[in-house]
Amino acid sequence: MAFTTEKRKIDPIQRRRERLERAETRERQRISSLSAIMNVMVKAVQKAGRSLIRDFGEVGELQVTRKGPGDFVSNADIQVEQILIDSLSEDRPDYGFISEERGVIPSKNDSPFTWIIDPIDGTTNFIHALPFFAVSVALKYHDAVTAAVVFNPISNDLYYAEKGQGAFLMTPSGQKRLRVSGRTNLSECLIGSVSRLQSAVLQNMSGRIAGFRYYGATTLQLSEVTAGQLDAFIAQKTPIWDIAAASLFIREAGGTIATLSGKTGLQDLTGEEYVIASNLSLFTTIQKELSKKG
Repeated sequence: MAFTTEKRKIDPIQRRRERLERAETRERQRISSLSAIMNVMVKAVQKAGRSLIRDFGEVGELQVTRKGPGDFVSNADIQVEQILIDSLSEDRPDYGFISEERGVIPSKNDSPFTWIIDPIDGTTNFIHALPFFAVSVALKYHDAVTAAVVFNPISNDLYYAEKGQGAFLMTPSGQKRLRVSGRTNLSECLIGSVSRLQSAVLQNMSGRIAGFRYYGATTLQLSEVTAGQLDAFIAQKTPIWDIAAASLFIREAGGTIATLSGKTGLQDLTGEEYVIASNLSLFTTIQKELSKKG
């Protein structure tokens, strides 16, 4: 009797689907292991992210109005903001909100908790189909941020932190604890900034550092400082929704974030002064550099 072997045909589409399903299962397991409040936040930003992914493929069809120089608002901003408010309110109905588009929504029953949300940080990138934007949610208890998430729905990168628990990055392939860069030599440092500073204050430093980076999404660049990918970030006149999450990330990753004069309070970080995020040694060096120009 003759035996024949027949190779089993493998459907590449089916194989890819199975890999994605396994990755999604592992991701769900990782998320379910987080605290209750972090689950609420992650669920909200992922729901918002799904809406953004749908719109991202049709950015040419979005109705966009001009808010100001380099500052756009789109239908997606409004829609994502409402998704976040509805989702977070469903689980924590008494908490207040501070949002870029809606402003302040007071808390109920004297709750000391406030959500600080940015529906799309990097709106200009989003409406030009550049995949560098994020959804940001921070939880403020009285005057201190106690939990935060920043989510890029295109890369599926989720940065998160809780006070006293460390800062982490969750990706489809796993998660890792984050630490700020240990570089202290200015000539080796890659520094993130906002465009209005590049041509003014920081121009004088350009010949003595490895380079500047400006991506148009403050929350993501500050998250990169948390991960040690950028050595520092320098900003000015930063709104609270751009800096609230990162103020927790940086500290939980062993770094410092403060104004030029050394103030570290959340309200201080949103003032007129420069804000520097980095490791402590590099902070001191940049602080001296900026003080020379002040």
